[in-house]
Amino acid sequence: MPSSKPSTKPVNPKFSSGPTTKRPGWSVANLSVDSLGRSHRAKQPKALLKKVIDDSKRLLGIPEDYLLAIVPASDTGAFEMAMWTMLGERGVDVLTWESFGSGWATDIKSQLKLEDLRLMEAPYGELPDLTQVDTDRDVVFTWNGTTSGVRVPDGDWIADDRKGLTFCDGTSAVFAMDMPWSKLDVVTWSWQKVLGGEAAHGMLALSPRAVERLESYTPTWPLPKIFRLVKKGKLGLDLFDGATINTPSMLAVEDQLDALAWAESIGGLSGLIKRSEANLSVISSWVGNADWVDFLAKDAASNSSTSICLSIVDGWFSSKSEDDQRALIKGMVANLESEGVALDIGGYRDAPPGLRIWGGGTVESSDIEALLPWLDWAFDTMKADNS
Repeated sequence: MPSSKPSTKPVNPKFSSGPTTKRPGWSVANLSVDSLGRSHRAKQPKALLKKVIDDSKRLLGIPEDYLLAIVPASDTGAFEMAMWTMLGERGVDVLTWESFGSGWATDIKSQLKLEDLRLMEAPYGELPDLTQVDTDRDVVFTWNGTTSGVRVPDGDWIADDRKGLTFCDGTSAVFAMDMPWSKLDVVTWSWQKVLGGEAAHGMLALSPRAVERLESYTPTWPLPKIFRLVKKGKLGLDLFDGATINTPSMLAVEDQLDALAWAESIGGLSGLIKRSEANLSVISSWVGNADWVDFLAKDAASNSSTSICLSIVDGWFSSKSEDDQRALIKGMVANLESEGVALDIGGYRDAPPGLRIWGGGTVESSDIEALLPWLDWAFDTMKADNS
C-alpha cells in the first residue's frame, strides 16, 4: 500500500538544476527598467555591466589580479571561448565523469583535434583518480558534475607550481562552493545556475597566467569573432570593464544585480554556501532513513550540494530494464508535477535513471523538507500501480 499523501506542500515547487529558482522574495517589480531601450555601450548601462563584474568578483573573493568578463552564450560560450583561444600550447588532461565534461572532451578531440590528449574518465557517481593528473599539462575539468551530482572535494591535487593551466567549468559550483582561486587559471559559469539569473550570459575569470597564455600563444585554427580576445598580441581589457563582445540583455543584467544584492544581504559567499550545505544535509538525513533511494555519488566527500542526484535502489525497480526505469521515473515526476509539489526533478537524460533536486542557495530548506515525504509517497504509488 502506498504511504498516505502528505498534507504539506513546498511553498516553492521549483527544483530545476538550470535555470534554477529565483531568490526568495523575488519579484519582477524589484527590477529597474531604466537601462532598457538604450545602447549597452552608453555610460549608464555599461556601468551596470561593470557592477555585475565588480560585485561578482568581490562576493566570490576572486583575487585582485584576476580578470573577469561577461561573455556570450552562457557557460558553454565562456568555456568554449577559453578552450579555443588557449588550448594547444601543450598537452591536455581532460577529466570526465558526466555529460558536460564528456562534451568538452569531444570538442577537444574532434573539433580542436589535439593529439597530445589524455582522457581520465570515471562512470556516473565516481571521480577519476585525481592523483594521476599532471598539472604541468593543461587540465580541463568541471568542479561540480551538474548531471551526476559529483564534485571534486578540494583543489589539493592541483600543484601550486604547475606549468600548465587549469580550465574549470564551475557553473553549478560558483556561488555555492568554496573555490580555491589560486589553483584555478580559467573559471567559467553562467547566471542561470546558482543565483537563478536569466540565460545566455556567461562569466569568464582569468588568472595572470591565463592572460600570459593568451598574449604569448596563437592557436593554429581560425577563431569566430565572438571568441577573439586578443588584438595585435594584447588582451582587450575593455571587455573586463563591461564592454561586452555582443549585445547583452539589460533586463537580465538588472536581474543579476538583484540576485547579487540578495546574496550580499544573507552573508555573501559564506551565507550562500551555508544555505546550500543545509539543503544537502536535509536530503542526507532523509536518504539515511529511506530504503528505496540513495545518492548517485558513491563517496560522501564528493557529494554535490547543488545538483543532488538520487538513484532508486529498491529491488523491484532495479529488476526493470533501463527503458522501463526511465518510463517509471517519468510517470513519477509527472505525478509530482500534477500535485504541484515538484517541478523539473527528473535526472538528466544522459545520466542513469533517477531524480535530481537542486539544492543551491536560492532554495529554501523548508521547501526541501516538505518535498521529501512526497517523494516517498510518489515512489510507493508508482510501485503499487505497476506491480
